[in-house]
This record gives sequence, C-alpha cells and structure tokens, in this order.
Amino acid sequence: MNTKLLFTAVFLFLSSIIFAQNTISGKVVDEKGKPVPGANIYIDGTYDGATSSETGEFSFETTATGNQYLVVSFLIYETFKKEIEVNNFKNQIVKLKESVNALDAVVITAGTLESGDKARVSVLKPLDIVTTAGSAGNIIAALQTLPGTQTVGEDGRLFVRGGEASETQTFVDGIRVAQPYGATTNNVPTRGRFSPFLFSGIAFSTGGYSAEYGEALSSVLLLNTQDEADYNKTDMGLMSVGLLFGNTQKWAKSSLSVNTAYINLAPYQAVIPQNVEWNNPYQSLSGETVYRYHFTNGIFKLYASFNSEKFDLNQKNINFEEPIRTDLNNNNFYLNTSYKGSIGTGWQLTTGLSYGYSKNKIKFNLSDLDNDENAAQLKLKLRKNVSEHFKLSFGADYFITKFNENFDDNDAISATNGYDSNIAAFYTEGDILFSKNLAAKVGFRLSNNSLLDETTITPRASIAYKVSKTSQFSFAYGDFTQTPVVDYIKYSKYHQFESEKASHYILNYQFTRHGQTFRAEAYYKDYSNLVKYDTRDIQYNSVFNNNGSGYAKGLDLFWRDSNLYKNLEYWISYSYIDSERDYKNFRTTATPNFIANHSLSIVTKYFITDWKSQIGFTNSFSTGRPYDNPNETQFMNGKTKAYNSLSFNWAYLLTTQKILYFSVSNLLGTQNIFGYDYARTPDAAGVYNRQAVLPTADRFFFVGFFWTISQNKNDNQLKNL
Repeated sequence: MNTKLLFTAVFLFLSSIIFAQNTISGKVVDEKGKPVPGANIYIDGTYDGATSSETGEFSFETTATGNQYLVVSFLIYETFKKEIEVNNFKNQIVKLKESVNALDAVVITAGTLESGDKARVSVLKPLDIVTTAGSAGNIIAALQTLPGTQTVGEDGRLFVRGGEASETQTFVDGIRVAQPYGATTNNVPTRGRFSPFLFSGIAFSTGGYSAEYGEALSSVLLLNTQDEADYNKTDMGLMSVGLLFGNTQKWAKSSLSVNTAYINLAPYQAVIPQNVEWNNPYQSLSGETVYRYHFTNGIFKLYASFNSEKFDLNQKNINFEEPIRTDLNNNNFYLNTSYKGSIGTGWQLTTGLSYGYSKNKIKFNLSDLDNDENAAQLKLKLRKNVSEHFKLSFGADYFITKFNENFDDNDAISATNGYDSNIAAFYTEGDILFSKNLAAKVGFRLSNNSLLDETTITPRASIAYKVSKTSQFSFAYGDFTQTPVVDYIKYSKYHQFESEKASHYILNYQFTRHGQTFRAEAYYKDYSNLVKYDTRDIQYNSVFNNNGSGYAKGLDLFWRDSNLYKNLEYWISYSYIDSERDYKNFRTTATPNFIANHSLSIVTKYFITDWKSQIGFTNSFSTGRPYDNPNETQFMNGKTKAYNSLSFNWAYLLTTQKILYFSVSNLLGTQNIFGYDYARTPDAAGVYNRQAVLPTADRFFFVGFFWTISQNKNDNQLKNL
C-alpha cells in the first residue's frame, strides 16, 4: 500500500512538471507606441497563441518551456520573430515596424507610364488603349496622347523625348520584338503590328528604364499578354476596311486565344479622296495567338503572330517629272515563348526566347530592293526577395541578328549588303526598400557586341520618396547604348562603327488619389557617339564616323480626372522640349525635323446611359516643326505651321454583345503639313523649288459592327475598339 501511494505521488509530481502551464503576456504596439489590435501572436512550432485585443494586449498559456521563438504578425507590419525565455515573458512590449511592402508604399515612377490591372500606379486603363478617339485600335496612336511623345504624322512610330523612332524598343512578356511595326515607304505612316486584343497591361518607359532591357537609347514599350482567359467566347467584326475574327477556349489548366484580321482599303479609298495615287491600295492578312498553361509553380505562354502586307502607289517627287512608283510586299512572323515561376527557396525564374522574321520585296520604278531580317533573343532572369527590405534580380540575354539586302537597278548597278550581329549581356539590379516612404533601385548592364567589337558597362539608378499618402518624388539616372540603325550598320563591311550613347536624368513628381492623377516630369538627355556621314544620301562609300552629339531637355505634364462629372473621364497631356543634334549629315548643331517644341493632347470619354453609347473626343496640337530651306543660309531655319487634329468616336450598344462603332480622325479637316521636300538643284532663277509633305488623306473614317458570342452575356468588344 505504501508502494502504491509513493508511485502515485511521484506520478502526480512529474505530471505537474511536464504539463505545467506558463503564461505569456504583453502588449503589441506600432512604432509610435499606439496599440495594434488583431495581431496574431504564437510560439513558433506550437498551437499556443492568441490575438491582441483592442488595446493591443494579449495573454495565453503554453506548455513550452525554456527558450522559444515568439512570432507576432499583422497585415501591414513586418513579422516580428524573437527568441524569448518562456518562463519570464510577461507584460512585455512588442513593437511592430510598418511593412515596406504595404499597398500604399512608395513605388518608383520616374520615366514610367503604366496601364493595366496589375499596375501599382496606372495613368491609363486597359480600355484607354483602344477607346481613345483617333487611335483606331492602334496601341502606338493611343500612346501618342501621353506626354513625352511627338506626333510625326508622316511616320506613325513612337518618337520619345527628342529620340528617333528607332531609339524605342518593344518587348512582349519581357522578350524583344525586332520588327514591331508594319511595312511602310517614304512619308506613308505605319502602325504597330500588335492588336490590343490579347494584352492585359502596358508599361511605357519614356526614359531611365531598368537594366533588364538594353539596345534602346530613348525608351522601351513593354506589352504583357493575359495570364488567364476569362471564358470561352467568339468575337466577330465587319468593318469598312475589312473583317476580323477571334476565338478563345479555356480548359482547367490551359487556354488558347486566336485573333485574325483581313484588311483591304480598296473599297474605302474608292469613296474617300486620297492625297496619294494608289495603284493597289493597302491589303493585309494577319493573325496572332496566345497559348497558356498553368503549372503548379508557374505559367508557360506561347505567343505567335504573322502578317502579310502589300501595296502599290505613285508618289510625286520634286526632283523627277514623273511620279516614283513603289510596289511593296512584306511578310512577317514573330514567335515568343516564356516561362515564369518559382524554384528553390524563394527564387522566381523568368526565361524565354523569341524569333522574328521579316522579308521585304520592293520595286522602285524599275529597280528591285529585297531584304530579309532574322532576329532572335534568349533570356534568363532570376529574382529573390532576400528580405522585406531588399530584392535581388539578375540575368542574361543573347541577341542574334542577321540582315541581308540586295539591290539591282536592272541596268548597271547590283549590290549586296548586310550584317551578322551577336550581343551577349549580363545585368543585375537591387531594389532597396529603406522604409514605406523611401525606396531605391540600383543596377548595371554589361554588354558585348561582336559586330562592333566592343564591351560596355551602363549603370542605372533611381530613388523615390513619398511625402504624403497621395504624392511622391522620384529621380532616375541611367546610361544607355544602342547599335547604329540598319541604314548605317548594313555597310559595316566597309566601315567600323561604335555604339551610340545617351545618358538620362529624370525628376518626377506624382500625385494620385481615387479618380485623379497628376504627373510632372523634368528631364535631360545627353547624346554622344551619334553617327555622322558626309554625303546627301546614305550610301556604301559615305564616310561615316561616331563624332555626333546632342541633347534633349524638357518638361512633361499629365492630368487625369474622373471626378469632375458623372460618366466623364478626361486627361490632358502637355510637353515642352528643347533639343538639338549634330548628327547624320547636319552642317551644324540644329533641332531635328521631327521635334515640335510644344505638344498638347486633350482626351475625353463620356458614357450616355440613356443612349447606350460611349462618345469620345481627342484633340492633338503641336507647334511647327523645323525644316531646312536651301534658299536660306541658316541651316534648319524653316518652321511648318502648327499641327492640329480633332478626332471623334461613338460606340453604340445595339445589345449588350452587339456594338456599332463609328470614328473619324481630323474631324475639322485641318490642312496639316509635316514638312517640305526641296529640289536638289535650283531652277533657272537660282531658286530651290519645294513640295509639301502631306497626310495620305485629310481624314480617316471608320465604321464597324462587332459581335461577341459567349456564356457571359455581359461581355463585348467595347474594350477592343
């Protein structure tokens, strides 16, 4: 009996030790000492814990003993984790730091304008890219309503902050597009090859962009395809200029979207007067597709597009009695594959490759000019959140370009030119989050160009400081290099070229609150190593050098508001630029002919519920552009008259899924002049005669009927118009 009593006493004593309850207590506060209610507090590796009260206090019992890790977490604060002695942790103060990754944390905005649902700071909405009056579904035309761009009506490409169109590179899902524009000839504007139908977001950098991207002196345009299709649907369109068809199929882990279009301007141009004599108006057959597959830890996307274009026209030339006939056929193919997912312990992998092929067959009167370009990029990028305060990314890419051109005048001259270029690059970048209000990005890009036989290192840095919940300042600096354009580099077997260079300095202020955005950005660009040549036209025996230079400085302003009046949205863009260059065959430093000192765009959109209609107006204005008048001694002394164009569009919902759409550009029929071409020799009186460079037509009218068939009866193509 005594033995049983002794065993029971020992068992109860040991149980009291093993299952003893220790009390953990304290108070959770923020950095200012204010209580944090609702915080989650627990001992790591156990189920013992509690939630802080309205006064921030907490208390719970645990069977854990000795040294353990106490974890305290809450949404907008950094997770607190500290080793404590359980027996003595009572009435302690736990101070939480505000997370630097909170939704309202500072984000660097210098030089970047974003559109899309995932953009932290968006100046445009996805709908804006295609519902802006005058854009006619062209991504480039919509972007030209933003500050920092120049309207160069005879070209149609993106000219950014004193840079030529060739200084902007386009990327799809982070992979470069070597041929982003359609076929064109002298003073006939082109369009971007990509329809907005398959893209969910756009980032347009007007300067100071990330070290991840290279081979662009002025800017980059980043197009991101949709990660996920919403549902099965079919889109059809009947237009005054052609037909379109699209279909999307969605499965459990994958989806496929296909979009095709046939354009033929012959019926349209038979009705609408043209400033160009067309033998065969513009025709094109195009298509694009996106396939997506979701793995457990990532997503694979394949994007492919093709485009076949042709036209035949006669153009008057001041130097010839008879018009010059241009007969052009272009075939283009682009393939892009990418994978983005997580690997290892917290690493994010982005990899992919692209291939672009473009072939032109051009006949100028009796002369033949054929060229083809094969271009590819391979890319690998790794990124890791090392801590809440530091994110590291690095990667490499490899560009391959092969260009060949054959010219034959079918009489006495036959020539072949071209080049093979291989560019290997490595880049690294770190995002440093000092606090919720202060962030920086620092990196560099190392690039080796086999054709130019050179290696360059270009640093990039930016910083942002948030002065209030609604406003912040950003500053960005970067050095950028680019291989000279094909018009020069195709003669590399005769001449040794160097990369052209530019340095960017950008100061940005941004104010954002619900329904309103204001941006002000001042910048300075310093150009060096620009190509110069000594002949009137570029030719194989021109004497080239890289002694050119230049600068561009200016101020960009942007205001967007949707609070002024119900159902009304509008934005205003203004740009001032002062830019001069000594490049090409310039006799002295001067402002290039594509630059207007002042540009202003006003875009409005209004939805009339009773009419089931959305109407919009866009007015684009810019001061005169310079041109060189050989009748005067001063170089580039002429100025065109100011440019002005008012555009209008109207979308009428016949039913939710059937839309009738109408638009007209240059509604008032303003007689815009883009410049002048002068004769190469004077007439008998010693005067150099000229002819004006005019739009191909004074106005462009568009009428279309669009029908969507889907399970979602509210879906339509308004976002694609």
